[in-house]
Amino acid sequence: MPTLASSDVPAPTVTVVPSRQRIFRKKIKKYRALLLMMIPGLAYLILNNYIPMYGVILAFKELNYVDGIFGSPWAGLYNFKFLFNSPDAYLITRNTVLYNGAFIIVNTSIALLIALLVNEIKDKVVTRFYQSTFLLPHIISMVVVAYLVYSFLNAESGFINRQLANWFGFDSISWYNEANYWPYVLVIVNAWKSVGYLAIIYFAAIIGIDKEYYEAATIDGASKWKQMTRITIPLIAPMIIVMTLLSISTIMRSDFGLFYQVPMNSGPLMPTTNTIDTFVYRAMIVRGDIGMSTAAGVYQSVVCFFLILGANFAVRRISKDNALF
Repeated sequence: MPTLASSDVPAPTVTVVPSRQRIFRKKIKKYRALLLMMIPGLAYLILNNYIPMYGVILAFKELNYVDGIFGSPWAGLYNFKFLFNSPDAYLITRNTVLYNGAFIIVNTSIALLIALLVNEIKDKVVTRFYQSTFLLPHIISMVVVAYLVYSFLNAESGFINRQLANWFGFDSISWYNEANYWPYVLVIVNAWKSVGYLAIIYFAAIIGIDKEYYEAATIDGASKWKQMTRITIPLIAPMIIVMTLLSISTIMRSDFGLFYQVPMNSGPLMPTTNTIDTFVYRAMIVRGDIGMSTAAGVYQSVVCFFLILGANFAVRRISKDNALF
């Protein structure tokens, strides 16, 4: 029986497993462009959102400007107790939650309707024109918006009192002294400013839908309404859910410019325009109570945190794919 020489025996193959450091360096090299683009946003997030978080301890201290933040004596939960025992606690919480709830419902409905209508426009030039027009209010400063609203609602020279009151025969209204009108005014102003941006997001999701769905539906004789309700809306439902969850995460926060500058900081409007953000500002600037204003901010953030957890948990129970995390 012939024997094989040692030189004829094939050498065993050895698989070289790259080290973790080598894999990490390869990934860094592969995604270095994206990482460089991420640096400015990450730096802003750290400087603007994380480093100032040490100031949260002001909610538990009685600030003494001589001793500074860390040298001031501890106050425990006194600032929270003072906040919740004040008559403003329920008012500002109610206003903030109800206004944001109305904003979510109204803005989502109108933005979705606009996105569906724009999607039916076939001329690309007209579509781009509408997109630019809808986005324009979103980039206007709230200070400018406040004076635009003032030009409509001014008691003496406003468009509504000078023109519409004469045309329709109703008495002039002192808008900045009548609090009962402002829930409607603020919802309308917020919708005018925010709906366009949200509509463009939904429109971007709609144009990403495969056209074959609509072609098949047209062959089957489906009307435009059925195409919208059976194809478009179900396929962009994940985007609607994500945007709604993001809105719920800020339901305890309010647009300071909308609730402070648009009503012109009018005292008679406080019952319907005072929210947590305006309360924090007034507590810090007008009253000089930094401890209570920080306590209000901490209360705001904690409630938002648990709200987004609860909303995300509810979405996960229905559809895990549509949850944020």
